[in-house]
Amino acid sequence: MAKILLVDDEKDVHYSFRRILKGEVDFELASVYSGEEAMTFLEHSEGVDLILLDLRMGGVSGLEVLERVQRLPAREKPLVILMTAYSSAEVAIEATKRGAFEYVIKPFDPDKMKALVAEALRARQAMRRVVTMEEEAPAETLNADPMIGRHPSMQAVYKMIGRVASTDATVLIQGESGTGKELVARAIYHHSERKDKIFLPLNCSAIPETLLESELFGHERGAFTGALERRIGKFEQASGGTVFLDEIGDLSPGLQGKILRVLEDRSFQRVGGERWIKTDVRILAATNRDLQRMVREGQFREDLFYRLNVVALTVPPLRERIEDIPALVRFFARRYGRQYGREKRGVSEEALRLLQGYRWPGNVRQLENAVRRAVVISRGELLLPEDFHLPEEESRPQPSAFSPAEPAGDGDELALALQVEPLLKEVFEALSEAPPARGMLPLIEKELIQRAMEHTQGNQLRAARLLGLSRNTLRARLKQYGR
Repeated sequence: MAKILLVDDEKDVHYSFRRILKGEVDFELASVYSGEEAMTFLEHSEGVDLILLDLRMGGVSGLEVLERVQRLPAREKPLVILMTAYSSAEVAIEATKRGAFEYVIKPFDPDKMKALVAEALRARQAMRRVVTMEEEAPAETLNADPMIGRHPSMQAVYKMIGRVASTDATVLIQGESGTGKELVARAIYHHSERKDKIFLPLNCSAIPETLLESELFGHERGAFTGALERRIGKFEQASGGTVFLDEIGDLSPGLQGKILRVLEDRSFQRVGGERWIKTDVRILAATNRDLQRMVREGQFREDLFYRLNVVALTVPPLRERIEDIPALVRFFARRYGRQYGREKRGVSEEALRLLQGYRWPGNVRQLENAVRRAVVISRGELLLPEDFHLPEEESRPQPSAFSPAEPAGDGDELALALQVEPLLKEVFEALSEAPPARGMLPLIEKELIQRAMEHTQGNQLRAARLLGLSRNTLRARLKQYGR
C-alpha cells in the first residue's frame, strides 16, 4: 500500500484530498499542517512514497521541506508534488530544479490531480522496486523484481546490462511484448550513476499524440485550449535522472524529430514556448516493433534510429529459453501464494512439463498471469496441470522481428510441419532406444536431422524441438555426423 503525506495549513485541503482520492488509489494518507510537522514526520516515519506539499505556509516553507527531502537516501526519498495558489514561472522552475516531481496551481482539477497522484506512485514504485539478476534471494521478498534465467541468451542480457549501466549511453531495448523490457530498463537504472535521481517511465502508445508532446516537453500557459498554466514536461522533471520511453516505435514523425533534438544536444522547447531549455537526462527506449523495417518503409526516422541504437539489447522470447520456465513458475507461485494467503508446497512435475511444452506468445507476462490464476483457483497444496488455463491456438505464435522467421514456402508449409512433427518425434524416439549399429537406423537418424535442419533453415533450437531432442543432444549428433 502506498504511503502519502499531505502537508498543508488549510484543513479544507485535507478534506478535499481524502474525498478526491477515496476509492481511486490504494493508499494510506497521513496529514500534517505545517512544514515543521512535516520535518518531524519524515524523521520518525518508516517511509513515505509521495508528499503533497503546500508551497507557502507559516514558518518552514514548502521549498525548505523539499530541500530536506532531497537529502534523504535514494531508497527513502519520496516524490514531491508542490501545490500553491500563487502562480509564478520562477517558482515553478525553481521547484523543478530542486527535484519536485510536479508543480500544481490551486484550485486544481480533481480528475487531473487523481491522474497525477497515480502517475507519481507508479514512478515511485518503479524507482523503489529493485531489479536483481540473482535468482535465489529475490524469491524470498515481494519488494524485488528478479530477472530470472540461466539460459545463455539471458546471461548475455545480464552481461550487457553490466557493461552499459555505468555509462550515459542511450540504450534501445528490443523484444516481443511481455518479455520484460521495462525490467531491463529499470535494471540499467538501478545499476547506473543516476540511481539516486528520478526514473520516469512513459508508454508512448498509451497517450494520445495531442497530449504526448506536452507530457514530454511541457507547455506554456495559453499554448492551446485548456492550457491554463505552465506545465513542466518529463524531460525537464527528470533532468539528472532517467526517462524510459516504452513503445517508441509508435511516435509520430513530428515527435521523432523533437526526441532526436534532445538526444543530439540535450535541448528542447516547451509547446508554445520560444526559449530553448537544456536538460541532463539519460534516455532508455524500448520497442516490440522492427525499427529497421520501419526505417526502410519510411515510418521511422533513420537518424533517430541510429541515435537510439547506440547500444542495442534484445530480450529473448520465453519459448527460446524454456529451461528457465520452472524457476520462473516457482518464483511467481511463491510471490502470489504469499500475496493471496494461499502458499503452495510446490508445482507438480506434470504441470511443469505442460508449461514447458507451451509456446507462450505473451512471454513472461502471460506465464506470470497463468501462475497467478492457478494460485487463486488451486484447491490443493501442489499446483497441478488442471490449475492452468492455456489458450489452444496460441501454441504457435507468429514470428516477430526478434525471433527466427518461419522458412518461406507456398503457404502450406506450416500445416505440413504440424503433421510431420509427431511422426518425426515418434520415429526419433524409436531410434534413440535402438542399438546404434542396427543396420540402417543411423542413416535414417542422420537423414531426419538433416531434414529438420533444412526445414528450420539451420536453427538448432527449432530443429531440436521438431525432433523432440534437447539442443545439446542435437549438437552432439550434428558433430557426430560432421555437420
